[in-house]
Amino acid sequence: MTEQDSPGRERVLAWVERVAAFVSEEWGLAPISGRILGWLMVCEPPEQTASDIAEAIGASRASLTTNLHLLTSHRLIRRFRKTGERNVFYTIEDDAWGKIVQQKLAIFSAFDELAAEGMRLGWRDLARTARIRAARRSIAEVLHQVEARAE
Repeated sequence: MTEQDSPGRERVLAWVERVAAFVSEEWGLAPISGRILGWLMVCEPPEQTASDIAEAIGASRASLTTNLHLLTSHRLIRRFRKTGERNVFYTIEDDAWGKIVQQKLAIFSAFDELAAEGMRLGWRDLARTARIRAARRSIAEVLHQVEARAE
């Protein structure tokens, strides 16, 4: 891809900001984590030093370091050294989005187990368990749709 084929730095950084807002609002992570993920999804070359990332997204080194560690610990990005180089590089993991989906599905499954436990408390009035049953039906539907798409 040539420079002429790219959308332009301002448009790319605006998109990175949208990723940051999404990650912050939907996942509860700091916006800088979203900026890092967004940048690592589109940067060239795909492996960047902390300095490269900080310069690109306008982050302080301290804030960047904390969030790089967080994303690395969640295995969404990978930290490595190139042979013969002193710099540490970061790149987005190939299966980062699959990991996120699996984490969310595991949360649904865990809550379903908790809801099932609530159903076993010995309720005599089924109306009192309607909301628990509704939650379990919704979770079952989500898991069914995921399984159907996987086939």
